[in-house]
Amino acid sequence: MSLRGRDGLGGRAAIAGIGATEFSKDSGRSELRLAVEAVRAALDDAGLSPADVDGMVTFTMDTSPEVTVAQAAGIGELSFFSRVHYGGGAACATVQQAALAVASGVADVVVCYRAFNERSGRRFGSGVRHREPSAEGAALGWTLPFGLLTPASWVAMAAQRYLHTHGLTPEAFGHVAVVDRRYAATNPAAYFHGRPITLAEHAASRWIVEPLRLLDCCQETDGGQALVVTSVERARDLPHPPAVIAAAAQGAGRAQEQMTSFYRDDLTGLPETAVVARQLWRTSGLAPADIDVAILYDHFTPFVLMQLEEFGFCGPGEAPDFVAEERLPLNTHGGQLGEAYLHGMNGVAEAVRQIRGTAVNRIPGAERVLVTAGTGVPTSGLVLTADPQG
Repeated sequence: MSLRGRDGLGGRAAIAGIGATEFSKDSGRSELRLAVEAVRAALDDAGLSPADVDGMVTFTMDTSPEVTVAQAAGIGELSFFSRVHYGGGAACATVQQAALAVASGVADVVVCYRAFNERSGRRFGSGVRHREPSAEGAALGWTLPFGLLTPASWVAMAAQRYLHTHGLTPEAFGHVAVVDRRYAATNPAAYFHGRPITLAEHAASRWIVEPLRLLDCCQETDGGQALVVTSVERARDLPHPPAVIAAAAQGAGRAQEQMTSFYRDDLTGLPETAVVARQLWRTSGLAPADIDVAILYDHFTPFVLMQLEEFGFCGPGEAPDFVAEERLPLNTHGGQLGEAYLHGMNGVAEAVRQIRGTAVNRIPGAERVLVTAGTGVPTSGLVLTADPQG
C-alpha cells in the first residue's frame, strides 16, 4: 500500500545549481570526464566549491562511481552516497535522495549527476544484448522470444492498446513531437536547434514499431548533467534564486516490471505514475490547475499522453487534444525528443531555469513546475516552486 498522507520532505531542500556538458552524438571523451565536467559546472553555477560537497547521488546504470567522480572533481570526504535503479525512472529520485539527506542532516550539499556516451558507446535503443542472470532478465524471457527486443517494441504494445481503446490513430502522438521540436528549435543547447517539424512530417516519418514512428522516439545522446541540492536556507545565500523541492516521490505499481508490464488488467495507463502523482499532489498541496509548466519524460510520445491523464490534467483519451490545444506549456527545453536524452536529468535542469526565469523559452510568471522521470518503469517525480520568501 502506498503512502496515504502528506510526507515531511516538502519545502526542506532546494536545487541551487545546475550544470551540463554539451549534448552531442560523439563526445570524444570518457563518461567519467563528462560526469566531472557536469559536476564542476553545477558547483560553479551554485557558487560553491568541491570542498563544500559531502554527498553524491547517481543512477545504478552510471559507469562512474560516486567516489571516483568525487576524487576526479576534487571533492573530499563524503558522508552520503547513493544510487537509484530503473534507468530513467531514477531522474527525479536522485533529487529526492539528495533532499532526504539534506533534510535529515546527513549531508549539507549533495550533487546529483548522470553522464553517458549513449550514442557513441552503449545505445539503449538497440535493446537487450548480454545480460547477467537475474530476476529482471527472467521476466524479459516472457517477451524476448516473441520479438519484443527493444524499448520501442515494449512501448508499442501499450501504445497500440491506447489507440484502440480510445478510437485514435497514430497521428494522436504527433502533437507531442511537434511541441517538443518547436521548443527545441529555439534552444541553442538542443540537438535539433533550428529544426522544428510539422504534423505532416511526423506522419511521414518511417515506422519503427507500429504504431510508433521515428519521430515518436527520443534521441540517443552523449553528455552529462549535474544538480546541486542543499537546504533552502543555504540556497538563499547563493547566487541564484532557489528552486524549492515542494514535493518529491517515487512510485511502482502492482504487477510492475521494467517496460514489460503487459499482465495488468489495463494497458492504457501508467499505474506507477499514478502513485507518484498522488504523493506529489498530497505533499505540495497543489493540483493540476496550479502547475505553470510541465516537464514530462518523453522517451516515447505515447507515454507523455498517459502521464497527462494519470496526473489529472485531462481525462482518459483526452490528452492528444490537450496537447494540441496547448493548454499547458510542455517540455520547454525541447524534451528528450528535441534537446537531448539524458535520462531525464536535463528536464530537471529546465524546471530550475523556469523557476529562475532564465529559460530560453521562458514562461512568464512560472513559479510551479512539475517534472517526471522515466515511464513504464518504477519512476519518480518532483514539484519545484519558487522560494516563498523570494
